[in-house]
Amino acid sequence: MKRTDFAFDLPAELIAQAPLAERSGSRLLSVDGSSGECSHLLFTDLVNLVSSDDLLVFNNTRVLPARLYAQKQTGGRAEILVERLMPDGTALAHVRASKSPRGNTLLLLTPNPDSDVSDMAVRVIGRQGALFHLAPESGSFPEAMQQLGHMPLPPYIERADSAADRERYQTIYAKHDGAVAAPTAGLHFDQPLMNQLETQGVQRAEVTLHVGAGTFQPVRADEIADHVMHSEYIEVDQACCNAVAECRARGGRVIAVGTTAVRSLESVALRVPEGESLVPYSGDTDIFLTPGAQFRVVDAMITNFHLPESTLLMLVSAFAGVESIRAAYSAAIANRYRFFSYGDAMFLSKKESH
Repeated sequence: MKRTDFAFDLPAELIAQAPLAERSGSRLLSVDGSSGECSHLLFTDLVNLVSSDDLLVFNNTRVLPARLYAQKQTGGRAEILVERLMPDGTALAHVRASKSPRGNTLLLLTPNPDSDVSDMAVRVIGRQGALFHLAPESGSFPEAMQQLGHMPLPPYIERADSAADRERYQTIYAKHDGAVAAPTAGLHFDQPLMNQLETQGVQRAEVTLHVGAGTFQPVRADEIADHVMHSEYIEVDQACCNAVAECRARGGRVIAVGTTAVRSLESVALRVPEGESLVPYSGDTDIFLTPGAQFRVVDAMITNFHLPESTLLMLVSAFAGVESIRAAYSAAIANRYRFFSYGDAMFLSKKESH
């Protein structure tokens, strides 16, 4: 298939620039992947779509305040987006500047894009592809991000981050630091909704996928099969593998909260023969799910609306069917749904293969 098969026109005013007052106040478009039928609901109606036999799988990654601003010793300004913290205390990062910094360049960190330098700095010690390898001159990257970091809001949110984003661009169940973008389907869950699902007896499991900036990387290849997918770190533990096996045994559905949970579960499934139980795994995945892909674990998913021609739109099209997703997106635009990270959500059931 071609990249342009996943294009659509979106009015700019439908791109959500801020979260709603209530996390669970969003709308929910329910889409039956087999029939293509759409239902217009509220996110709190999720409780009517799931049963005690089902398993909800959440991604417990925590978003880092990974955007740092800096000044070069020559006076030029730079913007750093930490992509991955390394075990030795260094970091791999995207660095935007009028001129790419060379090796051994010192970047003096600042609280804001146009403010004076702080007493913290990082040094460029090399490159790994498009990423710069940076080492802290004093302190550590976690300290720098805590004191000077900004929440890495996506490029389509056309405002500076605010103090409120520290809480709202983060799920309430986030545990493990490492993401530079939120697993946005999870942003709709607040504690009252979680309590209600628990009271209903809906089972829950967790995976970790540290979302990288590559999630916003456009597909440039004309043929989607030629796209080189970015890698992200995942962790699926024994407890999650057991929960999936138990869900299967009782005849329930595995419902992934977000494309990141889908990618984690389906990555692990590829490591075992079809029909066998999942086994724990931690490491990188570059799984690219496109129409024609088989989904061996996930039966339904909750997700936000995705960018035109993006790998995530290709994933949901693979899951619920290209025509079903096209129709659903047209209905969402016609009904003025809010799009992208701070926008509304979808509940997708898998298109059954015949």
